[in-house]
Amino acid sequence: MDGSVLLILGIVGIAVYFLPFFVAAGRGVNTGSVFVINLFLGWTLIGWVVALAMSMGTRRTP
Repeated sequence: MDGSVLLILGIVGIAVYFLPFFVAAGRGVNTGSVFVINLFLGWTLIGWVVALAMSMGTRRTP
């Protein structure tokens, strides 16, 4: 494979891996805990789903 294809696949893979964090940041929920769970447990499917569920939780009202 060409180096640029591997680079694009790597960037897409990282974006999918951190999808729960991006969703949490967009929704304004607790991004810190979602990021930590996603970073350390996201490699397991259960940890990734838990982080995604947390990011879809209720929004904080200011």
